[in-house]
Amino acid sequence: MSTVKKTVDVEVPVHTAYNQWTQFEEFPTFMAGVEKITQLDDRHNRWTTKIGGVRREFETEIVDQLPDDRIVWRTTAGDTWQQGLVGFQPLDGTHTRVQLVMEVEPSSLAERAALMSGTVDRRVKGDMRRFKDYIEHRGAESGAWRGRITPG
Repeated sequence: MSTVKKTVDVEVPVHTAYNQWTQFEEFPTFMAGVEKITQLDDRHNRWTTKIGGVRREFETEIVDQLPDDRIVWRTTAGDTWQQGLVGFQPLDGTHTRVQLVMEVEPSSLAERAALMSGTVDRRVKGDMRRFKDYIEHRGAESGAWRGRITPG
């Protein structure tokens, strides 16, 4: 298992950064390799990714979600395993620190090599940079889901 941890400061209020992150179906706009996300209900999403020519489909479940603070997820089905947390910390009224922490279990030799060579780190760093550009250029979230999901 490997842990990836990346942080980016964005020039929007915490509620704007958080609200945009709840718009899962828009992730392909700023996440490299993510082809499609279908939100099945408030807790579940189906992902389709294509990285290095390999297509993966998997489902995730949000296990903890607190508006303007965090979203915690894990995979529940498919050919990949991961769990993670994205946290939101207000720096002031117009700036937010967004931190993504993911644990991933490589399911192939190529995925192990990608983790060991830093390819996954660079991809996540790029995704966070593109999220920053995306939300700062929009200036406002494209939607929001402010519900609370509790563990258990």
